[in-house]
Amino acid sequence: MQARGLPNMNKFRKLNRLIKYDYSQPGYYFVTICTSNRVECFGRVENGTMILSPEGKIAEDHWKDNPTHYENIALDEFIVMPNHLHGIIIIREGQAEGLHYSLQRIIGSYKNVVSKDVRNKVNKDFAWQPSFYDHVIRKDESLDKIREYIKNNPLKWELDRNSLSNLWM
Repeated sequence: MQARGLPNMNKFRKLNRLIKYDYSQPGYYFVTICTSNRVECFGRVENGTMILSPEGKIAEDHWKDNPTHYENIALDEFIVMPNHLHGIIIIREGQAEGLHYSLQRIIGSYKNVVSKDVRNKVNKDFAWQPSFYDHVIRKDESLDKIREYIKNNPLKWELDRNSLSNLWM
């Protein structure tokens, strides 16, 4: 779905993954997943608080549900914003015979189920931006800063680079 008058952000896609890094190994991973062309369909920010739309509620519910599908993951801080989601996923040592799921598989599955649910229930034109941003968190100080960034994201929405109002700045 292309918003009228906006550039196609999907053509600016770059490779985000670390070369030769095993994204199924235990660790903390910060991810950002954006809607296609940054369409703001997940809700709005009012007075520094995120107000979820039906699409946003679906995205949030499925995010919270991730650990029920993958026994070796846990969720840390996250937030659904008007056109993206920020979250920290913890991949732990697999419980069943060393079973590990990669970050790419977890996010790909999440995007797929949210897309189907949103399209069937609310918005038949819903789409995600291809791929997603990730950052491997290796230090406690970095984890603390990312948690604060996620918590404060609604307070800084007007300045957020994902806000459509900032695309031309």
